[in-house]
Amino acid sequence: MNTEPAAPKMNGKRRMLIIVNPYATTVSDRLKNLVVYALQGRYEVEVEATESQDHATEIGRDARDGGYDIVVAFGGDGTVNEVANGLAGTDIPVTFLPGGNTNVVCRTLGIPNDVVDATEHLLSLADDFQPRKIDLGKINDRHFVFSCGAGIDATVVEQVDANPKWKRRAGPWFYSWVATKGYFRRYMRNPVQLELEIDGETHTGVTALAQNSDPFTYFSKQPVRVCENVSIDDGTLGMILLKRANLLDMGMVVPRLLTQKLRAAKHGQVEAFEHFTEARIRSGSRDESGDVVEFPVQVDGDYIGTFEEITLKADPGALTIVA
Repeated sequence: MNTEPAAPKMNGKRRMLIIVNPYATTVSDRLKNLVVYALQGRYEVEVEATESQDHATEIGRDARDGGYDIVVAFGGDGTVNEVANGLAGTDIPVTFLPGGNTNVVCRTLGIPNDVVDATEHLLSLADDFQPRKIDLGKINDRHFVFSCGAGIDATVVEQVDANPKWKRRAGPWFYSWVATKGYFRRYMRNPVQLELEIDGETHTGVTALAQNSDPFTYFSKQPVRVCENVSIDDGTLGMILLKRANLLDMGMVVPRLLTQKLRAAKHGQVEAFEHFTEARIRSGSRDESGDVVEFPVQVDGDYIGTFEEITLKADPGALTIVA
């Protein structure tokens, strides 16, 4: 399979495929049409709309043989994740237009969070086309761009995704309400015990957060920083493990996520792991019948189900981007 980007057309325009999620928070037909019209001034543009979960991954895989010079993921972080999974391991440059609530990847890479400004930025890249490699993380066979979580944050994402109307309307405040409710109702009573195996040692806790880049996410305009010394191109991952769940811990950890003065990784009930390349997380809980209790997992802000065990790995230089 040919993974080399195609040469520009004789008219000087590079071939661009836009993979757009029409259901993303801020995406509308009118906005999509305006963006496409603007980009057609500098690129030869084709558009594919996603129709279901993981469709963007399928479109991305098909794009490998399409002769495109650049592929654009237009949507939220879930769309970014799917496109990255479709094009990981190729030399076809990928870039991003923000269409979700948070747009962590766009902001991390310095792409404007306003879609009009981001479109202007993408137009300027036509004259400064400099693809580069970034790392991805992997959970089992699936890539992630900026984060993967097992535990309370995955529970929060699951419940938020189940209420798209409130997610769209309230944004980070809805996340906060769901997180607080989930913490008190579930994680202070009977959380799934996680066993983290890393660097030949086993550690126990109730929530694990792995990062491929910094920050972990955003609360409105405020970056939420969890792991330290994480870079999207250093070939490694970072992770923290919350060892227990109680009211005192929640009251002390949360403020540390929103300030640079007090660091979450330095809390007494948090273990931090820097620059690792592989780890394994498995459930240490059993139900009354003796069966393993699965734990929830999120990837780049999307809930992907429950697992008895997962493997996390760094995948250096797995994605080619233009940003």
